[in-house]
Amino acid sequence: MASTLPEIYLVRHGETEWSLSGRHTGRSDLPLTENGEAAARQIGLHLTGRSFAAVWSSPSQRARNTCELSGFGTGALVEDDLAEWDYGAYEGITTKEIHASRPGWQLFRDGCPNGEAAGDVGARADRIISKLRRANAPILIFSSSHFLRVLGARWVGLPPTDGARFILDTTSISVLGYEHDMTEPVIRKWNGT
Repeated sequence: MASTLPEIYLVRHGETEWSLSGRHTGRSDLPLTENGEAAARQIGLHLTGRSFAAVWSSPSQRARNTCELSGFGTGALVEDDLAEWDYGAYEGITTKEIHASRPGWQLFRDGCPNGEAAGDVGARADRIISKLRRANAPILIFSSSHFLRVLGARWVGLPPTDGARFILDTTSISVLGYEHDMTEPVIRKWNGT
């Protein structure tokens, strides 16, 4: 039997040059690649027949363009708290490059100099979750990998650092929901591509 409780659909934005090369893309506002645009158009096909009370997007053009190309741009609301992790001094560089000067560094454990720590991202995720629970309706969200990973962790009551345990591919779809009632949040689907 299908759940009558609201489900929250999460979509990671389409491919960009930096997501393709593994460069940390927090606040840099990069466009989608041609492949990213094509994949974004396919999102709408995967969500055919679903209706949402609201559509929310990160302020980044990669998330907003994914939203628009998938057919959900009309009336979408930009939510600043959905922005990707602020990588500070690590913006635009790869984990391998960071390890050259800081061996053993892990984003979720160590955060970023002049940027955010996991707790900062977790606080933003908690504000989004609070809005979702108040809305008590199906909502479609477009954002970026590391933020959505923290959101998934926080949804089920895990610490923000446990977002490290979730992986998201570009233009993936994940679903948050509930088991028996709204006191039992669960991840119903993760990283569907």
